[in-house]
Amino acid sequence: MTNNKLFRAVSATLAASLAVAALAPAAVAAPAMMDKKWENKPQMPKQQEKTMQLTLLQMGDIHGHLIPRAHLRSDGNGAQWGGLAYMYSKIQELRAKNPNTLLFNTGDTIQGSAEALYTKGQALVDVLDHFGIVGFAPGNWDYLYGAERFVELFGNGRWGGVAANVYYDPAVYPDKAGQTVLPPYRILNLNGLKIGLMGLSTERITLAPGPFATAGFIATSEGEEVPGIVDTLRNQEKVDLVIMVSEFGLAKNVQFGEKYAGIDVILSSDMHEETSREPVVTRNGTIVTEVGQDGTRLGQIDLDIRNGKIANWKYTFHTIDSSKIKPHPKIAALIKQKRREFVAGRGFKAHINPFNGMVLKTPIDTVVGKAEVPLYRANFSDENMPGAVEGTSHDFIADAFRDQAGADIGHMRGFRYGTHVAPGDIKLEDLYHYIAIGPQVAKTTITGQMLKDDLENNADGSFNPDTFKWTGGWQQALSGVKYDLDLYASKGNRVQNVQILNRTTGQWEALDAAKSYTYAGYWYDQAPKKVGALISSNPVTPVKGAKGEVLDGTAVVVNYLKTHTANPEQNRIRLLNPLPAPVYGNPEIQPLQGVSTAY
Repeated sequence: MTNNKLFRAVSATLAASLAVAALAPAAVAAPAMMDKKWENKPQMPKQQEKTMQLTLLQMGDIHGHLIPRAHLRSDGNGAQWGGLAYMYSKIQELRAKNPNTLLFNTGDTIQGSAEALYTKGQALVDVLDHFGIVGFAPGNWDYLYGAERFVELFGNGRWGGVAANVYYDPAVYPDKAGQTVLPPYRILNLNGLKIGLMGLSTERITLAPGPFATAGFIATSEGEEVPGIVDTLRNQEKVDLVIMVSEFGLAKNVQFGEKYAGIDVILSSDMHEETSREPVVTRNGTIVTEVGQDGTRLGQIDLDIRNGKIANWKYTFHTIDSSKIKPHPKIAALIKQKRREFVAGRGFKAHINPFNGMVLKTPIDTVVGKAEVPLYRANFSDENMPGAVEGTSHDFIADAFRDQAGADIGHMRGFRYGTHVAPGDIKLEDLYHYIAIGPQVAKTTITGQMLKDDLENNADGSFNPDTFKWTGGWQQALSGVKYDLDLYASKGNRVQNVQILNRTTGQWEALDAAKSYTYAGYWYDQAPKKVGALISSNPVTPVKGAKGEVLDGTAVVVNYLKTHTANPEQNRIRLLNPLPAPVYGNPEIQPLQGVSTAY
């Protein structure tokens, strides 16, 4: 069923079936009203002007990072950034300055680390439950552990979760057809100020890591629900402010702010972009912000509210630099407790991988190899190896998969999450920040044409000027492959001069569309024909251990590091033209308006 058909099918029953939190007792208007713009109805003159200084704090895209990590991009100096104990100290500092402070989490929280994976998110939840989060937009990776687990964690109103576009799949839950999994909105009351909080999750919930993991949920993809809910909040709930927490990513959220009047603030996640200099302000006056990844940044919007309206505002972008902020003792102690069973010491215990059944028997702070170059993927669009195109971390992992599978080509998906690893020791937990979703690694056989088509689709899905055609993530990483990329060329002609390394001769050869090549990448028992990005009709061979045991993707890389260092060849993708310049006053990683065909 297409998204539009799905939306029409559920809209008739949406108002009656949505479970709105106790803070929002009024019914939600059906999205059939979505074409109606909100309007402020005249109110009785007020005898005295009511003012409030309101502070909104935004965290997002934590991706399982409990402790600090190095920051190796050009805007850092290699210092340790992030860490939830340090972030909480900053949050409490800002709360002390203004008691009218609200904290929001904009998604992708309970995935991205060993602690998250092996506890199905519980380690992160137990820490963040102390933060006083009042609004949460679940990210696609927050649905990773399945429908039942998601409801168990967030179906109780935890963190004020809202998601207007995620529904129960009637094929799995016929008794819940048309119902959203979380409330589409909530009402927050703060000292007489009435705030409407609405939320969206990206439509890519079924891609993390695959539909098998989130069976039972479906999501619409165009934000069809937004105008109807804004209308409800403005004209029925009579709120003073509308805040949207959205995991649709900065590029799309800016478009929502441009298209739909009535949203005061959109707190955005998913793309890991940073509105580090200034928010994006749309033609409707909507303030849109995004705060990077891994808990390294915290956004602050100070609003001067007069008679329920924003009179003035100020934006501050904080770096969570552990050399300048002291960790909060209570949160630091809790994190230490949560990590105790994962790190070396008397408290360590084995854990079972929920996706592949492999048993974790090695403390995650064990050194498993050496990096000769910085490993990360986050460069801005005007720098060498822009993050949207390539990164050393992904190249290194693709090399490991290719080597350990004995394949012609190694593939690593173009995910945005990860971490930064400085030259020197690589710990097992670093690998889990890159390979956090329980894949195995397998080899199959593909044709040259399959590879070329996939690379073209990947480029279109990462840089299409219609951002609603993006498929999520960035360019995938490949080992044993290099090519030229002309993003200004027409679709089907962007990937040029593809070369394949001949494993026998050590020579680079032009890709032969008719030739067969062995290809290695992520693999799951639950999707046995899919290897990496491709579905193969040929036999699939998982990489096994010395005794035939199941190996998690991290274990495959550990085995590679026993005989290699992490020193990947760089610039495997040669950009023939620079990426477009940033459009909203902030450095960009992925061009926020895509790349238009020039010829």
